[in-house]
Amino acid sequence: QLVESGGGVVQAGGSLRLSCVDSGRTFWFSVMGWFRQAPGKERQIVAAIGRSGSTTYYEDSVKGRFTISRDNGKNTVTLQMDMLRPEDTAVYYCAASPVTDIVTSPSLYHEWGQGTQVTVSS
Repeated sequence: QLVESGGGVVQAGGSLRLSCVDSGRTFWFSVMGWFRQAPGKERQIVAAIGRSGSTTYYEDSVKGRFTISRDNGKNTVTLQMDMLRPEDTAVYYCAASPVTDIVTSPSLYHEWGQGTQVTVSS
């Protein structure tokens, strides 16, 4: 089970830190991703991190602003979001995939958190 925390309301230019804890036993073997879904839009990947944490992926619009990391000892994946923009407003989801390499399609992630709302005001 994945449980996210850390969402909220922030002004443009501000920062938020999202965390996701995995209570299961497969965290070490999972590629972890953060996705977001804005009203009326499809769910899209924001960032992903490989099993060891040595490989990462970022969607173009968040490169240089967001940082994904993981702590396999604490079964936790974190998304540090800086320089937030109003267009970052969405529900953010943590997800796990059993594949060996980073993937970006939501259909390849089999476990999802409940989502946490991030709202960036202008």
